[in-house]
Amino acid sequence: MDKRRGAALGLALTAMLAVSACESDSEGGGGGGGGGNSEDGLQIAFLLPESQTTRYENFDRPLFEAAIEDQCPSGETCEVLYSNANQDAAQQQSQAEAAINNGADVLVLDPVDGDAAANIAATAAEQDIPVVAYDRSISDAEVAYYVSFDNVTVGETQAQALVDRLTEQGVTSGNIVMINGSPTDPNAQQFNEGAHNVFDESGFTLQPENEDFFTPEWEPENAQSFMDGQIATLGPTGFVGVYAANDGTAGGAISAMQTAGINPLPPVTGQDAELAGIQRVVSGEQYMTVYKPIAPEAEKAAEVAIALAQGEDVEGDTTVDNGAGDVQTTLFDPVVVTQETLADTVVADGFWTVEDICTPEYAAACAAIGLQ
Repeated sequence: MDKRRGAALGLALTAMLAVSACESDSEGGGGGGGGGNSEDGLQIAFLLPESQTTRYENFDRPLFEAAIEDQCPSGETCEVLYSNANQDAAQQQSQAEAAINNGADVLVLDPVDGDAAANIAATAAEQDIPVVAYDRSISDAEVAYYVSFDNVTVGETQAQALVDRLTEQGVTSGNIVMINGSPTDPNAQQFNEGAHNVFDESGFTLQPENEDFFTPEWEPENAQSFMDGQIATLGPTGFVGVYAANDGTAGGAISAMQTAGINPLPPVTGQDAELAGIQRVVSGEQYMTVYKPIAPEAEKAAEVAIALAQGEDVEGDTTVDNGAGDVQTTLFDPVVVTQETLADTVVADGFWTVEDICTPEYAAACAAIGLQ
């Protein structure tokens, strides 16, 4: 892994404590930043979808703000107009409109709802303001750039890791409970597609069989309720693994299984390398998570946003058809994290430190896997 990512993360977290021209004046539920209508400088709106997933406030925001500060052209001032929609598409629409009214030169938008966000893109287009789709795609809309991870590959990576783990355990058939993400999140659809690419050829049977379950708003409680129902339907020994689309849904599924007295737990997937998910990997409750190095994603988004704000053309590594045409795109690769790879991935990159992970509750488990 590139050690510069760890350095970038450290700089970003330091930047949270500093007052700079690029620091946001708005808070999580606010409606745009404090940029006003200044005619000088570059104003870049950064609109995130929710705060339930810890990555957005703890990593994406500070990393993006630090990258804007670092890449701001010499002699120029750059300001980030930050908002978090708290999983409310209507609120995100209002925040985007406020950012436009406050003089945003470009919108970097991680949509709550990829379809509804087309309205935001249309509003921006009316004002000749380019939109960068960040982390999640925006459907059927004029978008200048898309930067994310290869989300189909994420789903394939999760599913393949689960199939490989079960095969190592001598299990080559049986039921896998499938818990997908939010039905309004376009990434969740892509994770699901990738997972099916693997599972449909694996010899395992996905449950429920008739239709895929998508977890409203990515809420762990919704995943837990669904898992309760699957345990009641299949029985506590009626499944061999759990595909959970992220660490929050994995936590909900694991809580349901622990409440039902299932021991040992079957392998469970996850995503986002959240601290709670990493600690469950350490303890053996969760088999794996997907680590998506956020620093390069945020840095690329900042680079593109500054270029677009200055009226420059941008070109991606590839293009993705979002329904309205081909969008210039950069996609980064996901990384599997298990007990065996934890030290060489999230710890080596400085995403989490050993001290973060190995709290007293997990000290013995950390020692058992050599993470000290």
